[in-house]
Amino acid sequence: MQEGFHPPQQARSRASLEKVLAAAEYVLAHHGHEEFTIGAVAERAGLSVGAIYRRFAGKDQLLYAVKDQLLTRLETNVAEALGESGPHDVVAAFTRALADTFAAHDRIFPELLDGQRADGRERGLQALAAIQQAFVEAAGDSRAVRMTARTVIGACVHRAATCGYWPDGLDWTTWAAETTELALAYLAAAK
Repeated sequence: MQEGFHPPQQARSRASLEKVLAAAEYVLAHHGHEEFTIGAVAERAGLSVGAIYRRFAGKDQLLYAVKDQLLTRLETNVAEALGESGPHDVVAAFTRALADTFAAHDRIFPELLDGQRADGRERGLQALAAIQQAFVEAAGDSRAVRMTARTVIGACVHRAATCGYWPDGLDWTTWAAETTELALAYLAAAK
């Protein structure tokens, strides 16, 4: 976690942190980056502004915590999906895990991508590298597999960042199915 964040030590404090992070996600998703304030998050969480400042040094640290939590979910979802898939289902499992995670937070990822600072960008790149590595390990390392991972990840991030401005008319499930078919065709042609 980032400097300026004080991790919880007790169960009640962890529950309070989860409440703050859920409220922060809500405010970011429904009101955007411009209206994201400690006061708005405190009001949504039913806590005092001071309670949030005891945990976070400011708005940037709170945004980083939200982003870190979402990226951790993404890494976990991909790892679980790949662990549960057979060798022939790796591409579909990988693409669905990405799509499902982004779909569950489709209003917040664009806000986080827009408002990135250098430290947040670094955490995002770490998560992307981790999920690419998980895919490569599950699918077998080759140039084509690495290219497939980067292409699917890039398409997913691009879609999340631009779908509000440049909609494609697809839901995330359909996007995942079509992207899987595209990736499988590339992998078959690359053999």
